[in-house]
Amino acid sequence: MKNRFMLAPLTNKQSHDDGRLSDLELHWLTMRAKGQFGLVMTCASNVMANGKVWEGELGIYSDEHVPGHQKLTKSIKSHGSLAVIQIFHGGMRSPKDLIDGQPVGPSINKEFDARELSLREVHEVRNNFILAAFRAKEAGYDGVEIHSAHGYLIAQFLSSEINHRIDEYGGSLENRSRLLLEIVDGIRLACGNDFLIGVRLSPERYGMILEEVKLITKLLINTDKIDFIDLSLWDVFKIPEGQTETNKSLLDHFLELDYKSVKLTVAGKITGGAEVHKVLNSGVDFVTIGKSGIVHHDFPKQVLNNKDFIPLNLPVSAEHLKKEGLSSKFIKLMRTWSNFVKN
Repeated sequence: MKNRFMLAPLTNKQSHDDGRLSDLELHWLTMRAKGQFGLVMTCASNVMANGKVWEGELGIYSDEHVPGHQKLTKSIKSHGSLAVIQIFHGGMRSPKDLIDGQPVGPSINKEFDARELSLREVHEVRNNFILAAFRAKEAGYDGVEIHSAHGYLIAQFLSSEINHRIDEYGGSLENRSRLLLEIVDGIRLACGNDFLIGVRLSPERYGMILEEVKLITKLLINTDKIDFIDLSLWDVFKIPEGQTETNKSLLDHFLELDYKSVKLTVAGKITGGAEVHKVLNSGVDFVTIGKSGIVHHDFPKQVLNNKDFIPLNLPVSAEHLKKEGLSSKFIKLMRTWSNFVKN
């Protein structure tokens, strides 16, 4: 990795409906490699057809997807960046109109009208994550990030609020972490030691508990089988929810852990050069950049040339975003974000 900047895995809805990579998405991600992101991460790419959450979602659940991924990895790596794909399954958050059948999850969920996965199906999910990672390696990716955050399927298993199973995948934190740890084991076995494995976690919202996520982080580190932890903190400088009588930020909580040889990256309101340097100087290994990477394809280059670089104030014009490599589909999505695109 040539520098300490990673492009966040950003939903963009630019892929084809069957999950194949589009030229629009190829262009958007290649521009970020040209802009000197040391690691370019794809959007969440689903490992099973029934795990789809958005229209225009990238897929890696079929061998038919591989040629597009080969084209993407070749393009990203031609600019000296690492190419990593984020793999996930939407679980109960997969809308009925995008999948065949009923949404699935660790347990029955009335809010999402989701049914409980059988034990055999849990094993199928595990095996499809591993198979997706193997396809990723065959396609030329340097590694995968297992999306275990933001309330998608693996995070649903991790959450005691959502997971009410009474078998070996439910109950204790050890059991609720079992699916994630088995996926890690399987990917390492299938893809070898020279293939990067990262895990994204979020310590708040979607039924997650800060202290449990810290314990899950320790479990992952102690496997000696992952390369990096990606913490989605929403705001790296914020105080944890419900802890008003402390000055310890979310980031401080995780900096207390011993990461051994595992690298740490964090995301959440790292907007300009000042925030980048504050986070890196705190002991984080590399930063994950979202909004500023959308607004400036060359954000790393800008910060490397000017440690005090300040990105454009939001909202920005649709014309500016078009120049930065976003298609009309992506710009339409960004209009759903508060105060991001000018009317």
